[in-house]
Amino acid sequence: MAQILQFGNRTITEAEVFRLLAEYQMLPQLCRSMIIDSAIAPVTLTVEERKSAQEQFYQKNQITTPELLQTWLLTYGMTTEQLEALATKELRIEKFKMATWGAKIESIFLNHKSQLDKVVYSLIRTPSMEVAQELFFRILAGEQTFAECASLYSQGAEAQTGGLLGPVPLSQPHPTIAKMLSTSQAGELLPPTKLGEWVVILRLEKFISAQLDDAMRAFLLNQMFETMLAETVRNAQPTILNDTPTPVLLTR
Repeated sequence: MAQILQFGNRTITEAEVFRLLAEYQMLPQLCRSMIIDSAIAPVTLTVEERKSAQEQFYQKNQITTPELLQTWLLTYGMTTEQLEALATKELRIEKFKMATWGAKIESIFLNHKSQLDKVVYSLIRTPSMEVAQELFFRILAGEQTFAECASLYSQGAEAQTGGLLGPVPLSQPHPTIAKMLSTSQAGELLPPTKLGEWVVILRLEKFISAQLDDAMRAFLLNQMFETMLAETVRNAQPTILNDTPTPVLLTR
């Protein structure tokens, strides 16, 4: 059997490489990388884009001399062509994202806006409706602040922050809490509400409406790309072919 890798005194055979990929749980990453390479294969770069990407890669990896370049190639077992592909990979991925979803990004944003809006809110939770009502009226009357009541009586991690939570996406809290916050005004104290084993008191501090700025565009493009990758990996069932008929699946 062909011997293809040497690590110190140990020689790795072709069959061992595949076994080690599975043993070290690297098959899913291999599958993901191959799917990415296939997706971005049609993407073309200008000479200037290619040169700029390579220069940035060299700077990031401190490849400043021909000797260091040769050392890097030997360390990673790459050819100069493979290194060029690696250096330009991120740029080609970004261009692929824009070509695939760039024209749809506004509609994607509008469809997901309710999940992207963020809130800052205050929360008190207690198992007792009686306690919750007492705290609600204390806060309402100005006898104690929300933060004081939360620090003393709330029975969750929010007690450490005076009940203050966020900013968090509006989709993150319990659906009932999210609905209450989405229909309230900043500063409005919401009365005790039974929620499972807890009784909660809420106050919306700030509603942060999502905006389609450059950061949001980049976030949504990356989300679409990662979703596409996850679906493709999930549907792929490549196998390691060996002397036994049992396949090694990349996905469960």
